[in-house]
Amino acid sequence: MTTTLVKEINIEKRFNSVNLNELVETASKVIVPLGPLTKFAARHPWAGIEQQSFEQVARKLKSTSNVEIYPDDSILQSAWNRGEIGQEFLEMKLQQWLDSQSFELPSEVVTQFCQATLMQEKKSIKQLPKTEIKGMARELVNDFHIPTKQVLQTYSQRLQRINGENLTEVLNGQLIKWCKLFLDEAQAVWAMPNRDKGFYYAWKEMAKYDPAMNHLIRRELSHLPNDATQALMDALLGLEISYLEIESYLEAHLLALPGWAGTMLWRSQQSTEQKNIVMEYLAVRICLEYALIKPHLPLPQPKQEEKIELLESLIASWAHWGDMPIKEWLELSPKEAKARLALAYRFDQTVQHRLWLEAWEQTFEDQLQNIISSTRNRVVEFPKSALAQFAFCIDVRSEPFRRQLEDAGPFETFGTAGFFGLPIETSELGSKHSHPSLPVLFKPQIKVKEWSSENDLKPYKQRHQTVGSISYAFKRLKYNLPSSLLLPEISGPWLILQTMARSFVPRSTGDVYRKIRGKWLRKPQAQLSLDRAQASESELPIGFTLEEKVHYVRQALKMMSLTENFSPLVVICGHGSHSTNNPYASALDCGACGGASSGFNARVLATLCNLPVVRKLLELEGIIIPKETVFVAAEHITTLDELQWLYVPKLTAKAKEAFEAIQKVLPKVSEQANAERIPKLPGVGACSHNHKNEAKRLGNDWSEVRPEWGLARNATFIIGNRALTQYCNLDARAFLHNYDWKKDPNGPILANIISGPATVAQWINLQYYASTVAPHYYGSGNKTTQTVTAGIGVMQGNASDLLSGLPWQSVMQSDEEAYHAPLRLLVVIEAPRKYVLRMLDQNPAFLQKIQNGWIRLASIDQEGNWESWS
Repeated sequence: MTTTLVKEINIEKRFNSVNLNELVETASKVIVPLGPLTKFAARHPWAGIEQQSFEQVARKLKSTSNVEIYPDDSILQSAWNRGEIGQEFLEMKLQQWLDSQSFELPSEVVTQFCQATLMQEKKSIKQLPKTEIKGMARELVNDFHIPTKQVLQTYSQRLQRINGENLTEVLNGQLIKWCKLFLDEAQAVWAMPNRDKGFYYAWKEMAKYDPAMNHLIRRELSHLPNDATQALMDALLGLEISYLEIESYLEAHLLALPGWAGTMLWRSQQSTEQKNIVMEYLAVRICLEYALIKPHLPLPQPKQEEKIELLESLIASWAHWGDMPIKEWLELSPKEAKARLALAYRFDQTVQHRLWLEAWEQTFEDQLQNIISSTRNRVVEFPKSALAQFAFCIDVRSEPFRRQLEDAGPFETFGTAGFFGLPIETSELGSKHSHPSLPVLFKPQIKVKEWSSENDLKPYKQRHQTVGSISYAFKRLKYNLPSSLLLPEISGPWLILQTMARSFVPRSTGDVYRKIRGKWLRKPQAQLSLDRAQASESELPIGFTLEEKVHYVRQALKMMSLTENFSPLVVICGHGSHSTNNPYASALDCGACGGASSGFNARVLATLCNLPVVRKLLELEGIIIPKETVFVAAEHITTLDELQWLYVPKLTAKAKEAFEAIQKVLPKVSEQANAERIPKLPGVGACSHNHKNEAKRLGNDWSEVRPEWGLARNATFIIGNRALTQYCNLDARAFLHNYDWKKDPNGPILANIISGPATVAQWINLQYYASTVAPHYYGSGNKTTQTVTAGIGVMQGNASDLLSGLPWQSVMQSDEEAYHAPLRLLVVIEAPRKYVLRMLDQNPAFLQKIQNGWIRLASIDQEGNWESWS
């Protein structure tokens, strides 16, 4: 038996013992599920790999996909120029790194080199002669074995690195094409055959007829097995991927197109019929790669030239930053030369950017500490006789509005998660569809529907269906080949009028359109299905049991620290955004409600809080809501900085007095909030004298790429009494969650805040972070060149990855300057030290986030002492 045959048998035996499903599941953690754009919700792209440090993930992504996840030099330089990075903190971070290292060089040499490199202080060395550097590298390459960084790449990527042949582009182009066809949601004229049999089978049956591939490749693909798992196993065997490399190899393929792969992952979690679709995706991709790369196998090993190139860069860095001419290397002892190369190798760009980012974050933390400390002595608790109390979502856009509202009168505000702790799926009146209205990391447990009397509902449904039918018919005509030729002749005049109106008078057009639509639909008064009605076994139960009503009201009130001293009027404020022609509209709605408006949740909670039976049972637990207190629901429209009433029941005399007082001050509050927010938008600035009209224009203009800033520049999550930040202008950068540690002796409330709202805030924070530092990989590029594809997401042009993050305009001030500051979220807890220690002990996942650099933590004890835990 030949050696080669023995080797093949051993490899196959080892592969047969491999559980490929487990390997695929583990590898899938490098990507995150990506749902349709209509359900766009914040997810940070590294949620599945937080057991690795931030720096480890940064290095992996750099080597695998050439993606940088630390802020680049231009972002850091802009922050430095704005004074957002303190030099003392940069020097402190550098010294901490030096203290953790050991070099066989004098400390002053190490420090001088690192300081010069970090500050980009080029020395007096002039243009470096390439021939001399290359010659010196060749002299050193055989004597000094500097380890090359691990490269986890696909074979097609390795081939490109070796000889420049770009099979990766061919492979990606094929996957994009087939994913678009398979995942299409009624946008394509002709549907892909065999979609009901899975992605792999549908592709296999079509690929053999693909004219884009030559006949040899098509013949190779036609002999693939029908089973995706077997096909993937065969391809891995053919490529001779070692047993220990399988997981990393699968990761590299998933990271090649994380958007399309993430959509497959989302599908696998939504349907048991498609639970293996990620396996099928990898089978398609790696089988196709094997067919393309087979003529090039075996790939040659990395050449010595790569090591020489590495040494050249290290020698050049000493010339630039260490004031060390090339010829001086010949005068060094082998030991010192190796030590200098090791220093330059270890103090690479990743370490430098890490230190800059940490200094930036430390500067922000120091500034926040000063802001809170400077106002602490003048803080006075809210009066017990507050005329009205408002519960807002923790969303950073609520912070300026709350501040203006508190200044306008005797009003008290609270911060809590915008879904108000209700694990519900909502269905609006007349709609057959429902959507989860809670954070995407949780699953709904109860369905709440709007309903009305049959006499009112039936005509409303008919009107609603008429509007939907017209829209659907137009869409089908547009995508049908024969009718699409005639459609412009029929619809042209109307569409020209609409285009001109929306382009030249967007604000008025939007107002008129909404009025006409509202008058036509005439939505009747709707009730909520709050009482339990059991649906079929496959569906969620409709409404709440009595015990659930009491539980969720109690939980909501405790989470917002409102269990006593109730005002006559309590306003539960959801929030949403109004924009036109915006694929990312849901990204501006409530992140705690899965990318939907949280107004529905506000109505549900306010209605539950008004139920006499709920109040009576809460009294037995010591939560006494006075009879004169009425709960109402409103929605904070973030694009307009307006408060719109959603649910106002019959008011008591004192509640009515409070309601009228609020109505009087709201116009001024809205005006002041707009005046603070609108000038920050590019192209507006001080040019607009009527901020209210400008806000309406931005929301109605269908050419507007930036209707509002959303949650850009979010940086901190503060958990504590409102008194802590009552007089602080936090510039719409803080998530504010009420918390009173004195009411939480055993810590369950803090634990719930950390595991729920704080996690959602972290996901939002890192989504903005990733979209800023890697906009064309983790963001979605420029809005103006995006293409909505397959009815599920956006691409750049017609052959890119499905883009998963926020557009350029959501995070960038201009082409050259970022608006969002990519800082990892700083969580600040107002509680004694022992409370924080207990929480960390009980929540190892959160502790891991801190230790691995995914989130930062600080606390303020009862004496006002600030402690940093990061």
